[in-house]
Amino acid sequence: MKYIGAHVSVDGGVANAPLRAAEMNMKAFALFTRNPSRWKSAPITAKEADNFRERCASLGFTPDKILPHDSFLINLGAPDAAKLEMSRAAFLDEMKRCQQLGLTMLNFHPGSHLNLIDEDECIRTIAESINITLDKTTGVMAVIESTAGQGSNLGFKFEQIAAIIDKVEDKSRVGVCVDTCHTFAAGYDIATPEGYENTWREFDSIIGFPYLKGMHLNDSKKGLGSRVDRHAPLGKGELGSNFFAMLMADQRMNNIPLILETPDEAIWPEEVRWLYSLQGAQ
Repeated sequence: MKYIGAHVSVDGGVANAPLRAAEMNMKAFALFTRNPSRWKSAPITAKEADNFRERCASLGFTPDKILPHDSFLINLGAPDAAKLEMSRAAFLDEMKRCQQLGLTMLNFHPGSHLNLIDEDECIRTIAESINITLDKTTGVMAVIESTAGQGSNLGFKFEQIAAIIDKVEDKSRVGVCVDTCHTFAAGYDIATPEGYENTWREFDSIIGFPYLKGMHLNDSKKGLGSRVDRHAPLGKGELGSNFFAMLMADQRMNNIPLILETPDEAIWPEEVRWLYSLQGAQ
């Protein structure tokens, strides 16, 4: 079964997120547990956390179908010691917020070397950041998001993600979220039937399907291998409608959160309905 949702707003408090997802007939959702553009945010009150958990339970949203996203400021591979310390502190706070809300995953972009350190050192730093955070928390999995490779961002090659996972001590608490726009922009030709199968074969060989814990479903404004992260509405970009038909017919993507981050929130319900209509189309 496919569990499709979107990254919904938390305006008015995190407890409103499951309500908004339910209003749009979603079976999964993503959210920010704090302001993604600030290093520090007000704590979640016990009442707000209770309301969030109660609403999720009453609306049928189990923790394995909720994929919170961390702050855009965090760089777990930062070459600057002060920025790395700030990033690690913020990431730990994000993980503790997930614990408080009864969530079991936190999605994050792995990090950037900023052309100041080499790729291997950045990967070691990212893995060390994850290990430090996992040692200080319980019950929440660190879910590495695949990136488009824009700028100096790592995580656009499956080998980079695998190298990070290899250095994480508790592999039961690390996973992967594949973003479809990012993957295509990074150079994986998932838009054609042959390229689609080759990409997932490569993913399984290098990383392994057991690590796939969620996906972000976005079309791409830019072409294959552009290394530019620009999301487009489903079927309206370079990936095209046939890709999403292949994905919805692929049982390997069952039982994980499939999260829209497409640019027009007004058409999310329409996009969700369209995706479900594609099941069995291939």
